[in-house]
Amino acid sequence: MTATDAPTLPIGAAFDRMPFSRRHVLIALALFIAFVIESWEQLALVYVSGDLGPAFGIDEAGIGVVLSAVAFGMIPGVLVWGPLADRVGRRPTAFWSLLAYGVIAFASAFAPNMATLVALRVCSGLALAGVYTITFPLFLELLPTRHRGRAAVYLSIGWPIGMLAAIAASVTLGGLGWHVVVIASAAAGLWAFAIRAWVPESPYWLAARGRQEEARAVLRVLGSPDAEATFTIAGTVAGARAGNPMDLFRGRLARITVLMLLLNFVFNWGYWGLQTWLPTLLQAKGLSLSASLGFAALSALMMIPGYVSASLLTGRFGRKKVFLFYVVAAVLGGLWFATASSLTGLYLGNFVLSFFSLGAWGVWNTWNGEFYPTALRGTGYSWATASQLVATTVAPSAVGALLAHATGFTATMLVINAFMVATALLAMPLPETEGRELE
Repeated sequence: MTATDAPTLPIGAAFDRMPFSRRHVLIALALFIAFVIESWEQLALVYVSGDLGPAFGIDEAGIGVVLSAVAFGMIPGVLVWGPLADRVGRRPTAFWSLLAYGVIAFASAFAPNMATLVALRVCSGLALAGVYTITFPLFLELLPTRHRGRAAVYLSIGWPIGMLAAIAASVTLGGLGWHVVVIASAAAGLWAFAIRAWVPESPYWLAARGRQEEARAVLRVLGSPDAEATFTIAGTVAGARAGNPMDLFRGRLARITVLMLLLNFVFNWGYWGLQTWLPTLLQAKGLSLSASLGFAALSALMMIPGYVSASLLTGRFGRKKVFLFYVVAAVLGGLWFATASSLTGLYLGNFVLSFFSLGAWGVWNTWNGEFYPTALRGTGYSWATASQLVATTVAPSAVGALLAHATGFTATMLVINAFMVATALLAMPLPETEGRELE
């Protein structure tokens, strides 16, 4: 086919007949491990936090500051990296972000005092924010349309795997000191080279930048039968400028953006408020520290079938219906957990909560990345992530304040659960995106 014979297609159409190939498997592996690293970094010190008090002479409030530092750094970080990814590309953003994170995390292992440790953890959060922001948008922009929802939900399984890795590190390395756990985190930054080797640039981004031949080259590697076409970007908001945050609040995107920001905040508040203090909450119910860690590990295992089931259902019933069902089921599990009067009830209630809340997260990670056109996808996802991270920063302190004022296990859990109810209400007006081409 000559250049003059090549049809003109929306870039999304090049993914309609695309098979799921071996290259997609490599891409999935590279980005899956990146998501494991993101989860690991935010949770690794949680499970060895008891070591920080004696090491730096700080109380629970000081430990809370250290634990929140990465999320605090990621908030401005995502707001920088997201628009940058829309301007300079998804792939270099992921590579340089993860590599810089590894260097800074390594330095933090040798922090001589709390102030230096907090400062370096804030900086590592600034660096990690890039790959954290762009992992899902990049994966969505490389997948065949009919496989996009299912495969992206599977990518979310990296989160409980990261949790399990963090728990395993606390058990196997924690006795050597928190420094060793942090050095292990830093070594994960070398995975940036696997991303550079296996993950191509997004054809959507290349086509939007007018780099047609590069977009065709990637589509050939991905096995698209329509790789030789000339591509257009369909459905882009009129006048949308690449990486311009103000365009998120123009026209039809404004309502979606407001709902999306609120939903990300309340959903992550409910999740993170529980996860950060779960060992403490369980010890308040009479479990030992080791039993609490085992409980958290079993909860993480229950997240995996939650993701898998959501992946199987989203292609059949759509993002919206599956998400709403799973959030409502998680609320019921949270009520069970909050009011349990026996150890068996605690386990069962938390397993239901873990299964459905993380299945809902898997759907949301995909759905959340499909609302915006290519010119604003990285920017939109970065604002979503910033909203999540504000909740991640606020929730540990808020739950800690509840516990400090002797609110009690049940009342604290009911407050956390209320945020899950708000999540379902905010999701109801959002548009369905299952089976639609990305813009």
